[in-house]
Amino acid sequence: MTVLRGKISVITGGGGSIGLATAQLFLDEGAKVMLVDRDEDRLAAAVARLAHPDVVSVAADVTRTAEIQRLVQRAVERWGRIDVVFSNAGTFGTVATIEQFPEETFDAVYAVHVRGAFLLAKYAVPHMPRGGSIIITSSIVGTRGDPGAYAYVTAKHAQVGLMRCLAKDLAPRGIRVNTLHPGPIDNGFQRAVEADLTAVMGRDATAFFDGLIPLGRHGRPAEIAEAALYLASDRSSFTTGSLLMADGGLSA
Repeated sequence: MTVLRGKISVITGGGGSIGLATAQLFLDEGAKVMLVDRDEDRLAAAVARLAHPDVVSVAADVTRTAEIQRLVQRAVERWGRIDVVFSNAGTFGTVATIEQFPEETFDAVYAVHVRGAFLLAKYAVPHMPRGGSIIITSSIVGTRGDPGAYAYVTAKHAQVGLMRCLAKDLAPRGIRVNTLHPGPIDNGFQRAVEADLTAVMGRDATAFFDGLIPLGRHGRPAEIAEAALYLASDRSSFTTGSLLMADGGLSA
């Protein structure tokens, strides 16, 4: 069964493991996909790996209004509308004490996660019909605090606030908005985060997280893609304003 047959989707952060896994699953379920990433080489590699006629790629920085407008216009010119927005672009920043945390890093991380999700919604929504879905990738840290990760944690909390505003605003138009909250994932992004945390903690951060997660392991990108598929599809037709945890029970 192809639950996204004919749906038009835009996926930012498309060159990363979650974006790529979600693009593959959406294509398998009948969607057409615009894959977006600011890293042109990573984007090209993702498109080559997908090797599918229903994929269009756009290199864009989600913090820049003109680039968001350009990718939305391209999607609409090609397909006439946008049904699913998966706002998945992200960057971690660093871990440091409040006295040492770089202001420019805070601003840059917040811009990608919050301004990027805001801009994509702002310019995509006018082209979204009833039944549309906006999914914002937050994180388990969007529901808690962790020392030193000031930019990332703050941005992930702010995405929840953005989602709740959008959900209330767009409900009368039949557009659903939800956040997706992965826990630690077995991918390059998380390995880089854990390398920083290992240095700060003085112990293996990967093993530390596995010990905290009730399911006893990191998640897989394909498992997060399945959660995104639920929120993108009509199976979640009565789900909006929600936080979907995909964290192995870590937040329980």
